[in-house]
Amino acid sequence: MDEKVSQLIDLALAEDIGTGDVTSEYFVPVDRMGRAFVVAKDDGVVAGLEVAAEVFRRVGSESDVQVLLDDGARIAPGAYIMEVNGKARHLLTAERTAINFLQRLSGVATKTAEFVGAVKGTGATILDTRKTTPGWRRLEKAAVVAGGGTNHRMGLYDRAMVKDNHLVVEEGLESLQRAIASLKKDMPGVEVELEAEQLEQVKAFLGLEGVDHILLDNMENEEMTKAVALRTGERPYFEASGGVNLDTVRAIAETGVDYISVGALTHSAVALDISLEFAAADDDHA
Repeated sequence: MDEKVSQLIDLALAEDIGTGDVTSEYFVPVDRMGRAFVVAKDDGVVAGLEVAAEVFRRVGSESDVQVLLDDGARIAPGAYIMEVNGKARHLLTAERTAINFLQRLSGVATKTAEFVGAVKGTGATILDTRKTTPGWRRLEKAAVVAGGGTNHRMGLYDRAMVKDNHLVVEEGLESLQRAIASLKKDMPGVEVELEAEQLEQVKAFLGLEGVDHILLDNMENEEMTKAVALRTGERPYFEASGGVNLDTVRAIAETGVDYISVGALTHSAVALDISLEFAAADDDHA
């Protein structure tokens, strides 16, 4: 729960509550207490539990929130995810914002788990991308990890990725090598990744020093297999990107690439169906 995530929660609540929850203020008695459960309506993988719990606590500081599962847990329809006790007004005011976080992040975790399962046994690792919801990157990347995936770079600052548009403004391999050497000298902890669209580019990049990863962008599987075969040591690692979906990812993994980056983990994840259900007075579920 770092400062950026805390600010995001505040923004989400301000967006929803505005000047006040008029429904709860006028239709729910101020002293009415409530007990509610967050319940799964879909099969999937849950993520974002602590964020959702913090929403309930932030709306009602006296609310008792019990998180019943861990991020990354498999859920099925009817599974109890969280129990919340407190003033009914507070639970109702927090409901939509808390569930929005939980549904979205669980959708990302579930999508990730599908891709991870599809490449099981191949040795390939599923990566996310920077194709995230603005402001939600830390949360969505945490959800990818909950789903069994691995995070790529967090932003522009923690890995140098020299893509086709960067290469256009370069002046050839000598200039590229000088830039790599300069970066490694100034920022030795930052890895360098070069994008290749053709096998000849891969061959050229393998002759450079300081290259940690080569991104094979939109290559045919046969060409990627040939590219991987050119490597003589542990590095550079090979990452496949482009044209990746659940129908193609297994064959891509079988080319021998180390990583497969999948923008769909975050930009195309469907929110998991999750709801808040108030318990009857005699409901003893725990």
